Amino acid sequence: MAKRILFTGGSGKAGRHVVPYLLDRGHRVVNVDLTPLDHPGVDNLSADITDSGQMFNVMTSYANFDELEPGTGVPAFDAVVHFAAIPRILIKPDNETFRVNAIGTYNVIEAAVKLGIRKIVIASSETTYGVCFSDGKTDPHSLPVEEDYDVDPMDSYGLSKVVNEKTARAFQRRSGFDIYALRIGNVIEPHEYDLFPGFFADPAQRRRNIFCYIDARDLGQIVDLCLQKDGLGYQVFNAGNDTNGMDIPNAEILKRFFPNVPLSRELGEYEALFSNRKIREMLGFAEEHDWRRYVKPAH
Repeated sequence: MAKRILFTGGSGKAGRHVVPYLLDRGHRVVNVDLTPLDHPGVDNLSADITDSGQMFNVMTSYANFDELEPGTGVPAFDAVVHFAAIPRILIKPDNETFRVNAIGTYNVIEAAVKLGIRKIVIASSETTYGVCFSDGKTDPHSLPVEEDYDVDPMDSYGLSKVVNEKTARAFQRRSGFDIYALRIGNVIEPHEYDLFPGFFADPAQRRRNIFCYIDARDLGQIVDLCLQKDGLGYQVFNAGNDTNGMDIPNAEILKRFFPNVPLSRELGEYEALFSNRKIREMLGFAEEHDWRRYVKPAH
């Protein structure tokens, strides 16, 4: 069923692929970003997520001039998808990264809940697992990393995402609405598969990502599945592809890079160490963009 969706951060690396996917599925999307998304069919509003008043306003706004015609007032949004953020450390000072991401997410979720928008999807991150932006080489507590992992980042970005998950959980308890947090893996755009031969030649550069990736178009499918699936309350989902973004099997990866990390369960030969089992089982995710469609393995 087509939905009227407010999407924050639709002009970013992930959003600029997810928004077109949602449009292709028949949804109406209002992109709220400091920079508009130049794509046919998307409506744009420029707004600052750190301003609570602006978030209440965009969620009670017309999408475009055509919505004035019926004379029945502003249509309600069916869902909010919140991707807007400072996307990693070392872009802004740490305190500003934390402020924008934590306060911005609070403002977006608060406005959505108080306006009665019953489906909210937020972007969390692989960095919550505390490996990606650690000082030094950090091992995961166990593998594969799944959603019940005791997340413990040391950086301002990963910490902001942990706080955002707690914010989402608090507002879900308050409202009873569906609020799903996506721990998004390393986003790969279609043109970025030319990076993979370099990854294969030097696998160590992917250790901090626990060798994960998510094709930006498959992320679009995951968001759409979240919009379709009602009644789950508060949920956290790893958003990643089925296998590692690497052309060597898990036995070799574990021996070379994680020799001291215990396994919580048996792993498939190439199964992603950043496990997407939950989205496959609960949401019915079926990846369409395995890297092998675009890159020839070196081994």
